[in-house]
Amino acid sequence: HSHRKWPPLPSSAFPVATMAALKPFLLHFLLTEKCYDSFFLELNLLDVPCLKILLSKVLGLSIIAGSVMVKLPQILKILRAKSTEGLSFNSILLEMLSITGSMVYGVRNHFPFSSWGEALFLMLQTLTIGFLIQCYGGRTQKGTMLLLAYFALLSFLLSPLTPLMGVTFLQTLNMPAVIVSRLIQILTNYRNGHTGQLSAITVFLLFSGSLARIFTSVQETGDQLMILTYVVASSFNGVIASQLIYYWRVSERKVLKSD
Repeated sequence: HSHRKWPPLPSSAFPVATMAALKPFLLHFLLTEKCYDSFFLELNLLDVPCLKILLSKVLGLSIIAGSVMVKLPQILKILRAKSTEGLSFNSILLEMLSITGSMVYGVRNHFPFSSWGEALFLMLQTLTIGFLIQCYGGRTQKGTMLLLAYFALLSFLLSPLTPLMGVTFLQTLNMPAVIVSRLIQILTNYRNGHTGQLSAITVFLLFSGSLARIFTSVQETGDQLMILTYVVASSFNGVIASQLIYYWRVSERKVLKSD
């Protein structure tokens, strides 16, 4: 059962100049050379392996676009409430460890940006939340130290001074870090009986993002370690998402009372 080839379109229907202009962009972000030829020259639009690559790239880039804003609702919620109640600093530190692991592992292994890029934006936002927890806890100096120490450590990990084996080890630590950081948040919610200043938008974006990442990691890196990490992260993000739904009414009453 061979792929049915579509009859070629008349050349006027496909503005050649436009395609030539788009080609570098498409090749850089979305398609391999082979798939570009398959879609645009042979017009074989049902090329399954190529459709999978395209879907994976689009998902990857959507996750990165989403990650630019994923923790913004959380940051705004903190700034509005001038409080970080219900957020655990230890959980944030562990999350920083796992995000940094993913980012450094992706950079040092020369994986495509679309397979790890969100780590960069998540890192900046998670660091901001960590800083705010210190600030609103009256420990601004400690917060500033956190920023300086973190960027010094990051520079060291990205430099050739850190052997690749060390970077892989960090990515291996990623899994327990994800598990423990999510468990801390799950237990904090359970003990409080509400989800405090936890932002629903952020939680659901993280959950759907980690689910989609399983597919893109299989597709783009084939890296067992990365795939397994996202499977584990998705499971725990799912638990936090269901806690949010379960405690929804309680949290709303609690927030209203404190207002």
